[in-house]
Amino acid sequence: MADAEQSLVNGVTNLSVNDNDKGKEGGDEFAKGWGFSLPELYKLAVRFFKEKDGKALKLTYKDKLRLVAYTKQATYGKYRNDVSPEVGFLDVVGNDRSLSTNPSEWQAWQALGDMSQTTAMAEFVKQLDSLCPLFRPFTEAHSAEKQEQQRKKQEEEDRLRREAEEKERRRREEEAQKQLELQKQKQLEQEMQIRAALNQQTAVQFAQYAQQQYPNNKQQQDELIRQLQEQHYQQYMQQVYQQQLLHQQQQYQQMHQQASNTAPAPTQPTPASQQMAPPPTQQPASQQSEAPPQTNVNSNVTPNGPVEGTTEKKPEGEDEMPPLAAASMWTRKDIKEFKESLQKDKDSVIKIGSGETVTVRVPTHEDGTCLFWEFATDYYDIGFGVYFEWTVSPSTTVSVTVSESSDEEEFDEEQDTKNDVEQGAKKDDRPPTDEIIPVYRRDCHEEVYCGSHAYPGQGVYLLKFDNSYSLWRSKTLYYRVYYSR
Repeated sequence: MADAEQSLVNGVTNLSVNDNDKGKEGGDEFAKGWGFSLPELYKLAVRFFKEKDGKALKLTYKDKLRLVAYTKQATYGKYRNDVSPEVGFLDVVGNDRSLSTNPSEWQAWQALGDMSQTTAMAEFVKQLDSLCPLFRPFTEAHSAEKQEQQRKKQEEEDRLRREAEEKERRRREEEAQKQLELQKQKQLEQEMQIRAALNQQTAVQFAQYAQQQYPNNKQQQDELIRQLQEQHYQQYMQQVYQQQLLHQQQQYQQMHQQASNTAPAPTQPTPASQQMAPPPTQQPASQQSEAPPQTNVNSNVTPNGPVEGTTEKKPEGEDEMPPLAAASMWTRKDIKEFKESLQKDKDSVIKIGSGETVTVRVPTHEDGTCLFWEFATDYYDIGFGVYFEWTVSPSTTVSVTVSESSDEEEFDEEQDTKNDVEQGAKKDDRPPTDEIIPVYRRDCHEEVYCGSHAYPGQGVYLLKFDNSYSLWRSKTLYYRVYYSR
């Protein structure tokens, strides 16, 4: 018996070779081959050995002794005399495990020498895998269970993330809807105040006129008065709009004159809300004829059509400029995704106030051959056009200019000033500018408007976003410009 025990010990002695190499291999090798880290796989192996020993697992005394030695090394490290673990579930030799009667197990542990705990774990797993073919299917079943748990966890995280995103989207939509309703309510209140003031001024005149037209029919009198009041309100609003344009043109003339003399920093025009003209006065009832009261308003405003373009007179020498190619324009339906992609970039989102025009100046780039643009708005349309300024820009930086009148209106006012003999002729020192796309209102709140234009030469593109026709509504613009080589 003593010879057999000595033989077992000698067999275990050979297990302490290549300790460092095995320790290095532990992590990646077992994670790739088994789907578990080494500590996790070792725990599964010990669990399998405990459950299957004597049942599905039939081992020889020598194999059990070797496995026990690996577990002691993995648990306590190098053999120590002061460590004597109590007999546990790995008691494979019964009472013979005591050091006084049969020292084979402790000698097998001692024979492992300085083998690291990591290497001992790895050797235990490999030895068990080679001795029992059922061990690998056991670990594969647990690996599949682990992957299923991870999949469910990932699905739950994705579900929670989608719910949070949907909640945030609904919150933004509700906030936007509230802002829209508040804006509509404010516009309605302003309209009611204006109507009340106008109706108070014309109440006597319209009543007398309705009495003359329908002497004995109260219902038709009320209907006629309502129609006259509505017509009076529309005429008044057209007059207000024209007065705003005139005031803006006058301010532009003053700013241009000051810039040509002293070149001070330009001042901001008075907001449109402070330019409201008083309601037009009415003729006394005694001076009215049989025709209904009219407010003589000369207006060329097109409230629901294209913003009127200009026919600019080219300066001398501009005819020598290269001809401009036609621009390409198209639309896309992914307006929601487009706006969401630009919301985080504050430079790509501009709020255009009522009555304002925003000009985005995009200099040509020395490495580019074609300009591309994309834009969209929230809730309402906006005017858009493209011009090309034949000038040499000192940089390629894109800049944004906000004004309270479109350049078309400013240019018309300058033309009128030039033709005024009493004021004399003024020198127009602006760079030559060609129209590529005239300013028209675009339904960019429904689709993404896109376009491109081949560089005609060196200069600056002027992308005009015109909201001058809107007396009450401001617009939120999302835009992006870039060039191609």
